[in-house]
Amino acid sequence: MASDIVPIELGLTDGPVYSLWAPRWREGDDEWEAFLGLEDDLYGFGSVAELVAFVRSGADNDLDDHPAWSGLTDLPAEAFTPKDERSYDLISVPELAAEEPTPEVIAELEDTLEIVSLIGEVCELLDVTKFFNGNPVLGTVRIGTRNFEGREGREMWHKVGQIIARKWDDVVDAIEGVVTAPKVPQATVQVAETELAAAAETAAELAAGKADLDDDLDDLDTDDNDSDDDLDDDGIDAADTDSDEDEEEDEDYEDDSFWGSVGIDPVKVVTRDGEYYTLRCYLDDSPVFLGKKGRIYVFDSTSALERYLADDNDTELSKVSTYEEVQVAATDGTLEVEVHDDNVYVLPGIAEDIADGPRRIDRDQLDLAVELLLDAADFADESAVRDALRPTTPLGFFVSYALDPQPRRLAPSEPFENESEAWRALEHEFEGRLEKR
Repeated sequence: MASDIVPIELGLTDGPVYSLWAPRWREGDDEWEAFLGLEDDLYGFGSVAELVAFVRSGADNDLDDHPAWSGLTDLPAEAFTPKDERSYDLISVPELAAEEPTPEVIAELEDTLEIVSLIGEVCELLDVTKFFNGNPVLGTVRIGTRNFEGREGREMWHKVGQIIARKWDDVVDAIEGVVTAPKVPQATVQVAETELAAAAETAAELAAGKADLDDDLDDLDTDDNDSDDDLDDDGIDAADTDSDEDEEEDEDYEDDSFWGSVGIDPVKVVTRDGEYYTLRCYLDDSPVFLGKKGRIYVFDSTSALERYLADDNDTELSKVSTYEEVQVAATDGTLEVEVHDDNVYVLPGIAEDIADGPRRIDRDQLDLAVELLLDAADFADESAVRDALRPTTPLGFFVSYALDPQPRRLAPSEPFENESEAWRALEHEFEGRLEKR
């Protein structure tokens, strides 16, 4: 699915409906969050094929202005099938809240309550917002299992269940009251159904093939369990050797570019002040930026960076053996600075998202930002950033949980203003390392 628009499934009284959700995104200084719909209506289709048909129809909707919307029409139909974690059964919530508060039950309830709360906010459903605002005890579900341990915890869980049992029908009625399904071209629906059926058949064949392969491997393991015939002189399985060679071939293929050959990556950094470009490589796992004495030289455009590289400049990166190849290419005009998606770092908005809690974090954006801040600090030979992000600190604990929110992990507790401010400080420190050229 296109970045920041995800398919979701909502289990309602008459069965599941399929829609799209755009988590929080930014346009300039404004923040938005939306679901597929138009004005007061939330669009929910009875099948994935109908959802695909609507997207391909070009009909007006509230997601038209989302930066990723234009890319949806080019996606295959199977991309609109919600992942398991994006399937929310609203009807089973009272039963879920009546079960034992295991980590799995709490995680499922938390996810469902969160999506319902977001729908209430976006669609301005008074009954839904009153349900959450008037019952702050529901917030205990976001903290994880620790609130429901012991006698007091059991009583808290029972209270959550009572509130849901009394008022959940009103919440569901409010949502079902705005869910509509506009008509879609049946010919387009049939095309999507054909695509989905073909994708399902392919997936089934792959699963069957994997199962057969697993059986064959099990047989081989049984037959050769006491034999070393398949080991080479160093005791390495020949199959493992082949696998390693395949992995090396894959890596060579992925890096089959000028920048891959020199082992240096163009980097794009988006800060509150603008977008900048620079270079970085790793020597013995240590980051080396285009810069000197801990300062990172950045440029407003790729062309400005290319012009700089054509000169004989004294930087830490110029000591890298392959840097001369970059200079030669820049001098003869063949150099093109192209930034891979994995080397694009967007800092604005993370501090605000941290203040809203770990469930609202863009995990990929945060993970990349942490990588950038640590690399910049290591380049400057300073340990303050790494110390600030250790799991023993409030910010480090928050970041660790946000990047790996396992159901059995203890979740950080609100409020998160201190963590947000600590992150802002790290951003400010990083921006202070940038030297515009």
